[in-house]
Amino acid sequence: MDIKKIEEGVRLILEGIGEDPSRPGLKETPVRVAKMYEELFEGLNRTVEDILKPIEGESHDEMVLLKDIPFYSICEHHLLPFIGIAHIAYIPAGNIVGLSELAKALEILAKRPQVQERLTSQLADLLMERLKPKGAMVVIDAEHLCLSMRGIKKPGARTVTSAVRGLFRTRQSTREEMLELIKKRG
Repeated sequence: MDIKKIEEGVRLILEGIGEDPSRPGLKETPVRVAKMYEELFEGLNRTVEDILKPIEGESHDEMVLLKDIPFYSICEHHLLPFIGIAHIAYIPAGNIVGLSELAKALEILAKRPQVQERLTSQLADLLMERLKPKGAMVVIDAEHLCLSMRGIKKPGARTVTSAVRGLFRTRQSTREEMLELIKKRG
């Protein structure tokens, strides 16, 4: 990541909105924003090939669901956050993966300039590719600050996306079971 280029870009934005980037309150802002971007977009420097490795000697053939996983990402259209929860399920064809690996996959993909629809599909496709399960389903529910803060200004509006693969797509009862499980609290 080119930190100096980000700093210069932030200085130009401050000047562009009519601010003085050298005034005391803004003097360090370009550096702070550059460091923040480095953290927010660290998924660009990570590879998903190193995650979702099956656990040797373990096997299972019924649904595994990790739900209510908090996440944030940055919308690539306005560079504003979208924040929400994800639910990731798969039906192993024998191979299972550590539960934290599911959350890690979400985090790596979310820490890139994103759109929610693509993030949802990328997660489901990654599960199918890496684990070869009987099916995978991902549901993401998020609030987009580009919708809440600007344009139509509808704070609290939620966007829900789903990606359905394998048995979750072909068996309505399996899809319904997953949706019922994510509704249950406690």
